[in-house]
Amino acid sequence: MPHLGTIMIYPVRPGSFGKDRTDALKSFGAVYLEILKREELFLLTGSAHLKEASEFVEGIIGNYCQNSGISEGEKELLTGRLHLINIESDDAWARDVAPTFLIDKEGNVRGVNWRFNAWGGEVDGLYADWELDDKVASSFCDKEGFDYYDASPFVLEGGSIHSDGEGTVVVTESCLLSKGRNSKLSKEQIEAKLKEYLGAKKVLWLPRGIYNDETNEHVDNICAFIRPGEVVLAWTDNENDPQYAMSLKDLEYLENETDAMGRAIKVHKLPIPDHPVLVTESDLSNYVFEDGEDDRTVGERLAASYVNFYFVNGAALVPQFGGENKESDKRALDILKSICPDREILGIDARPILLGGGNIHCVTQQIPGKGRCICQIRSK
Repeated sequence: MPHLGTIMIYPVRPGSFGKDRTDALKSFGAVYLEILKREELFLLTGSAHLKEASEFVEGIIGNYCQNSGISEGEKELLTGRLHLINIESDDAWARDVAPTFLIDKEGNVRGVNWRFNAWGGEVDGLYADWELDDKVASSFCDKEGFDYYDASPFVLEGGSIHSDGEGTVVVTESCLLSKGRNSKLSKEQIEAKLKEYLGAKKVLWLPRGIYNDETNEHVDNICAFIRPGEVVLAWTDNENDPQYAMSLKDLEYLENETDAMGRAIKVHKLPIPDHPVLVTESDLSNYVFEDGEDDRTVGERLAASYVNFYFVNGAALVPQFGGENKESDKRALDILKSICPDREILGIDARPILLGGGNIHCVTQQIPGKGRCICQIRSK
C-alpha cells in the first residue's frame, strides 16, 4: 500500500538518546532524508525544540542538495514535504504512540488511538510518566484532520502488531499477554479487540520475540510481512545463543499455520547480527536517566534485529550496526534485496537508535494513501 507519508518524532530524551544527541540525530536525519525523497514527513516536536528541529532538517536537505547537485526546484519539493507539527511527547517512538492507520476500499483513512502506558505501566513500564505520549495519537489526528477510533482503555503499541493488509495480523504472546497491559482480558478477548479495531480476520500468535527486548518482545523486531503470504523471521543458527530457541518456536508455529486467506506462510530467515550489540562504557556515560526510568548497564545486550526495517514508497530502510557486524549488515541487505526485488534496499547506521531501545521501524509510523515518489531524487 503506497504511503501518503510517515510520522516521526524529533529525539530529545537523554535517557534514550543521550545528553549528546549527535549520533542519534545523524541516524534520525538519514531516515528523515530517505522519507522526504519519497513521501511526506510529519515530524512532531515539543515547543522547546521546534526551532532546532526545523533548522536540523533544513540543514540535512541543504547539504544533500548541495552534495548531489540537486536543482532548486527539486529542493523545494523536498522542503515542501516536511510538516513540522508542535506536539509534545515523552520520547520518540512514533510507531508506538502515533495512531495506527486503517484504509478502506474507497481509500478513506482513519486512525486508531490505543491506550499507551510505556510498555507495561506500573508493572514493568520503562518510565514513570507517559501522559504526553498517551496523547500523541489523538493530538495528531485532531491537528491533521483525521477521523479516529478511540480504543482506550485497551493498551496496545504499534510495534506489537504487524499486518499483511489482507486480514492477517501477527503478534507475540510474550507482549500482548504481559501483565502490564490488558491483564483483565483473556487471550480470546484481546484477539477480539484486534479484530474489532483493525478489521482483522485472523491473528497469528507467535510465542516469542527478540531476546532481551524490553518491550516484552514486540513483533516488529522478530517477524514482518514483506508481502501477503510471506514473512521474514529473525534467526540464528547458533544453538548456544538464547535467540535460537525463541526463533525456533516461532518458525515451528508459522510452519503449521495459514493466513486469513488460507495460504501457507512462506518464511524467509533473516539472521540477527553475528556478534551481540552491547552497551559500552562510553554509551552508558552519555545517558541521563530520570527517576523511575529503566536504565542500562555496561555489557547489556541490546535487541538488535534487521527485521526492524521500514518500508517507504519504493524502498526499505534497514538497520545497520557496524563494527564487527559489517558482514552481518551486508548479509541482511543482500537477503532483503533478493526477496524484495521491486524495492531499493538502503542500509542506515541505526546503532544510535538501538541504544534507545528500538530501531527504524520503531521510530516511524506510516499513513496510507496516494504517496508521491520523487523518483528523480536519489542518493548517489
